[in-house]
Amino acid sequence: MSAAASTENASELPASGSSFYLGMRILPKAQREAMYAIYGFCRDVDDIADSPGPREGRIEALNGWRDDIEALYRGEVRPNTAALAPHVRPFRLQKQSFHDVIDGMEMDVVDTVRAPDWETLDLYCDRVASAVGRLSARVFGLGDADADQLAHHLGRALQLTNILRDIDEDAEIGRLYIPREGLVRAGIDARDPARVLAHPGLPKVCAEVAERARSHYRDADAVMSRQPRRLVRAPRMMEAAYRSVLERTMKRGFAPPRARVSTGKLRVLAALIRYGIA
Repeated sequence: MSAAASTENASELPASGSSFYLGMRILPKAQREAMYAIYGFCRDVDDIADSPGPREGRIEALNGWRDDIEALYRGEVRPNTAALAPHVRPFRLQKQSFHDVIDGMEMDVVDTVRAPDWETLDLYCDRVASAVGRLSARVFGLGDADADQLAHHLGRALQLTNILRDIDEDAEIGRLYIPREGLVRAGIDARDPARVLAHPGLPKVCAEVAERARSHYRDADAVMSRQPRRLVRAPRMMEAAYRSVLERTMKRGFAPPRARVSTGKLRVLAALIRYGIA
């Protein structure tokens, strides 16, 4: 996708077999369309961050999105934000959350992420995942305080799960999101992704990341348990699918060769049946 996404691209639906698509199908139409618009925004800025183009050009494209978001909240709808515009006021979508997502994408562009400390990794997770959650939870209908708390924990849980699942794919493009403190404790002094992934101490570090993810899943459960069932059907479904990914990833282990673990359509459908029927 081009860096300057068209309105058509921004509002294009996710693949019909994806876990996101299945999770959002259970929502009423207005909420579903808002989520698809948020999805389109996230995908477009993510495509910019991951594109092979010059760094300066990608930063310029992200800055263009920042300008478009600012204009949207002044009442000026530009092509990039046409899909988002109808949903900002009805769902109380916060401008800062959009900027946070862009800032997270910029972290991948400005400097290739390799073994960040936990503080930096947590900031990254907040920007690329929990900020999306802050937008999504408002679409689901949660009050501001619970929306932010659910986003904080579930966003981090999902992102840490993704980090463990995608460790090889990230290494192929020079990225390593495994926290530095864990590498030190495991006796791994390398920062080169290929060397870290071949080190026998890698499973120990990944176990620490997995436990952090499990803690966030538990805290997200605590928030969702006090919500009306209808408000948390979609996040419950996504949590069930990704918790399965985390546990299957850990069961597989991290000794090479590592087969990639997917969400699995059947598992998503099982979660849809469990949480999608109110």
